[in-house]
Amino acid sequence: MTGRYLEPFQYAFMQEAFLVASLVGAVCATLSCYLVLKGWSLMGDAVSHAILPGIVLAYIVGLPLAVGAFFAGLLCGASTGWIKNNSRLKEDTVMGVTFTGLFALGLVMFSKVQTDVHLNHILFGSLLGIENDELIQAIVVSVMTLFLMLIMRKDFLLYCFDPSQAKVVGLSPTRLHYLFLSVVSLTVVASLQAVGIILTVAMLITPGCIGFVLTKRFDKMLMIAIAASVTSSLCGTYLSYFINGATGACIVLVQSTLFIFSMCWSRRLLLGKAVNCAKSQN
Repeated sequence: MTGRYLEPFQYAFMQEAFLVASLVGAVCATLSCYLVLKGWSLMGDAVSHAILPGIVLAYIVGLPLAVGAFFAGLLCGASTGWIKNNSRLKEDTVMGVTFTGLFALGLVMFSKVQTDVHLNHILFGSLLGIENDELIQAIVVSVMTLFLMLIMRKDFLLYCFDPSQAKVVGLSPTRLHYLFLSVVSLTVVASLQAVGIILTVAMLITPGCIGFVLTKRFDKMLMIAIAASVTSSLCGTYLSYFINGATGACIVLVQSTLFIFSMCWSRRLLLGKAVNCAKSQN
């Protein structure tokens, strides 16, 4: 019986899946904390959907799909900023219009291109069928993005909380804005192979929400988010082997379950504090 439970660890493709899932989970969790604090949860959704036309265009001209995805993500972020600065529309409205338009453009382009690449591979990922070049790409992009986030964590944190203060201390909010968009695009590229376009948004939101409801300190929030994301990535990949389910979907389901438990635990702690406060007053 024990051998059955250890069976996934005996296969090379499962070992590679665990590695990529862990790295992608850590990167998404790190960025997720900043997106939640900035109130940019929709940005992850926007970029993840808007990269589809870039992927199709890269395929047509013979470039790596990751290159097209990265620049399409930057285009989405830059377009959102330009429209917001030149109209009375709110940022979330602009994001909604931008990413749905680009996603629709990508679907039309994909339907007109003769290719053996199935759309499900792009939309939902193919973690268990990852090839060597895709494995190297995911590892390199994940490590590079995680390193950049750790190096710039204080600057990004100040930019998220108070862009005016960031400008006062000598930082450029505009430069930080586009650097942050670049990190978002890189993270989406890294996540694409693991969970695909559609489920990437969950990986970029849920870990930060778990950390946010459990603590008020950013350092602890970051550690909780990374731990929750890596754990759910490993558990979801492991679970998908036995139930023969979509790996990305299993990862997101485990993350959602952890979020529900964290919400219940947070409410329990708040209730306990309220009861202790009432007792002390009596």
